[in-house]
Amino acid sequence: MPKTPKRKLKTYQTSLGFYDQAIAAPSMKAALDAWGARSNLFHQGAAKETDDPDIVAATMGKPGVVLRRPVGSDGAFTEHSALPTDLADDAAKPKKSKAESKPKKRPVKAAKQPSRKIDDQQARKAAAAFAKEEKRREAERRKEEAARAKERARREKAVASAQAALDEARREHDARAEAIEAERAALGERAEVEQSRWDKQRTKLAEAVRRARE
Repeated sequence: MPKTPKRKLKTYQTSLGFYDQAIAAPSMKAALDAWGARSNLFHQGAAKETDDPDIVAATMGKPGVVLRRPVGSDGAFTEHSALPTDLADDAAKPKKSKAESKPKKRPVKAAKQPSRKIDDQQARKAAAAFAKEEKRREAERRKEEAARAKERARREKAVASAQAALDEARREHDARAEAIEAERAALGERAEVEQSRWDKQRTKLAEAVRRARE
């Protein structure tokens, strides 16, 4: 029995939350399923097939695995990407003063500790912003689903009402048609009775005319 040929893998890319994501998959649907997308990101313009050689090489090395990198960056895609640390504050970052730009003469240990503290704060800030964004997206999805359910219920109610009106009109028509048919049958019988009566009367009167002429 011949083997079913394997489908050729393609590389697809999108941005979700605070990550760019890429995957080698056999179809757009497979990519959407792997990303956990609840809508067609390709139709929305939020996802695409890419032929970037670096991205293609990374995804083809791990087919079916979602690779990530911080959103907006041009770094390499990896299976375990670090959280972005410059979320939305890049445009609003204050310029360093001259005093801050000058190298500070401090011991090495004293310089490392504040840096680690700042990194921890940025990581916590990034994680909190990511969680907030995911919560906002989930709320929007629930709102959209509720709106779709409401619209679906409205359409179903309208269809049921229109169908009920059609059924009622059909029953009324059938009743009227049946009444008309009954009247038509009764008129036919009356017409036959009248024709029979007239035939007898006409014969009798014609005979009287004939006798009068004799």
